This record gives sequence, C-alpha cells and structure tokens, in this order.
Amino acid sequence: MTVHLTGVGTSLPDETIGGADVAERSGIPRDVVVEKMGVRRKHVCRDGDDQPSDMCVAAAEAALADAGCDPADLDAVRYHGSEYKDHVVWSLAADVADRIGATDAYASESYALCAGAPVAIREAKAQLEADAPDRMLLVAASREEDLVDYGDPDTSFTFNFGSGASALVLERDAPERALATVRESAAVTEGSFSRDVVMPAGGTRYPASRETVDAGMHALRVPDHESMKARLAEVSLPNFLDVADTALDRSGYDREDLDFAAITHMKRSFHAHLCDELELGERGHYYLDEYGHVQSVDQALATAEARSRDWLGRGDVVLYLAAGTGYTWAATVLEWAGETDDRNAEPVSRPRTITGPGYDP
Repeated sequence: MTVHLTGVGTSLPDETIGGADVAERSGIPRDVVVEKMGVRRKHVCRDGDDQPSDMCVAAAEAALADAGCDPADLDAVRYHGSEYKDHVVWSLAADVADRIGATDAYASESYALCAGAPVAIREAKAQLEADAPDRMLLVAASREEDLVDYGDPDTSFTFNFGSGASALVLERDAPERALATVRESAAVTEGSFSRDVVMPAGGTRYPASRETVDAGMHALRVPDHESMKARLAEVSLPNFLDVADTALDRSGYDREDLDFAAITHMKRSFHAHLCDELELGERGHYYLDEYGHVQSVDQALATAEARSRDWLGRGDVVLYLAAGTGYTWAATVLEWAGETDDRNAEPVSRPRTITGPGYDP
C-alpha cells in the first residue's frame, strides 16, 4: 500500500507589508530586515478579516480542485496549524470539514508548531497505512503575526512572521492522481527549549484578564533571549541535518539524491548554509522572502513556488524540512510523480498562487 500526495493548495490574505514597514515598526534598519532577516514582504490579516478557518477553507478548496477530489469523498480532515485561531478550545478542523462539505469525514487536530507539516504528513501516512481512511485532508493556518511585538528586540526572530494557510490531500493507492509518493520521516525534540518562547497569558497559568492585557502578556515573549540564542546555535544545524539524513536514509536515499527541499523560513544566511550542507543547487530550494515565516504553511508555499517554475520533475526527491519552537526538528521525504494535466501527459506549468497588492520592500 502506497500513500500519495494528490493535491496542494494555499491561501493568503490580500494585505501585505514590506521590509520597509517592518523596519519602521521595529527600528531595525531596512537592509537588515530585507537581507539578513529575509523579509521583502509578508501577508498580514486585518483585525476582523481573514480568520484562520476562512483561509483554511480557501486552501482546502484549492487543494481539492488540484487533486480532482470531491470533499464528500474525504474520510478525515486534520488541522496541524497554529493554536492561535478563531477561538480557543475549539476544533477548526471540524469547522472546515462542515464548510467544505466533507460530510463523511471525521475531524481531528495535531500540533507541532512550525514543524507541523512533516509531522502531520508522517502521522497521516501511518494512519492511511494502518486504518480505514482512504483520503485525508491536512489543513494549516497561521496569523501569529498578530502576536508579534515589534517593540521587543528580544523577540526579533518573530519579526518575519506572516499569515496564510495551506492544504494537502493525501490518498491511499492513487497513482493516477499522484503529485508525489510519501516516503519516510524523522523528527527530534530538544525539550529544554520548551519554555523559551511563550505567550505568557491566555492559558491556565495566567488566564486572560484586564491586568494581563495591560501588562502586555498577550504577545510572544522570550524570557532569556541570550541563553536561548546561545543554546540554539549549538544544536539547530546538527538537528536539521540529522532529521534530513535520517528521513532520506529511511527512504533509501542520501544527500546526493536530493533534488528539492521545502524549508521553513529562517534568516537568509542560515538558509544558505543549510542548503550548502544539503548540496542543493539554485533550483533545489526556494527562499520565502516574499512570504516570511507562515508557521507550518511554509512547506506548501515553497512547493507551490517550485511547481509554478517547473522545478519539480518526475522522480525528483523532495524533502519537507522544518523546525518549531519547543524545539522540534522534522523531515519527510516525497518522491515527485511529475506535473501533468492528466497525470499521464508531459509536465506542464502551473499558475503561481501568490496574490496581493504591490509593496515597498
């Protein structure tokens, strides 16, 4: 039994801000924001618009159309995006299932922060192999840009946060519709980082109140920035490479076989160094400086960009590589089946999914 990726969809809010806007809000020079942080622009949500559930519905509809799949044929809908969503203690997955007409699907949620995409694909593959579902829809969204305090330099690594959503359709034994075959995965967690990045209030420890709002406790905070930065520098690259190598090895490959990696957005120099270590060429990766970091949506965004450029060919080895605060590093390998209209013809170009008005980077 084989699990195939048959559809990919993304959704982005129309409103964007550029690197110049981030620079003005944060006081960091524009060149540092654009060149070092890697943010030329990013999509952001208006206060009352573009709820995570709305973006997930739009992404789901795009992915289902890409797969040629009727929502009524879905057996499960799973959300793996940000916990910061329309409501707390609430199933976004169930809401999406209802709104897209997935009448026979059950809904569930999993959470691995920014490592969510490879982890969710790993879990879905295992379930499709072991259980009754034939088709699953994975959806994710983030508007954690709302939680960024541009006046707090200790959280400057969050200044690249953008908004958007993604959806992936996974099916058992669907080679006639396959974009890719899902292979093996790997993950590792360094739990000593679990309290290094938090939104202090809104949970059981500090329930939301007028006092927590007045104290600014509803934005992301780093209690000890220097300690986290020093400890993370020692383990981040080794852990990225560890999960990449392990997932490739479990799939019967090594770095020399890798054709494309969809990588979580990070500062430009680290992205370049990681790509060098993975021996990726110019078309072997896409840097998300037109999006920023959109939590576990990043891998779908990079895939959409690669598809629009015809960078993915039949038989290519694709790596979804991500890391999320906590800290968890995760990777999943896909074997690309080729880009075709009827999945039996020659590869064709797909339209780009990026939208939004012009901007000043």
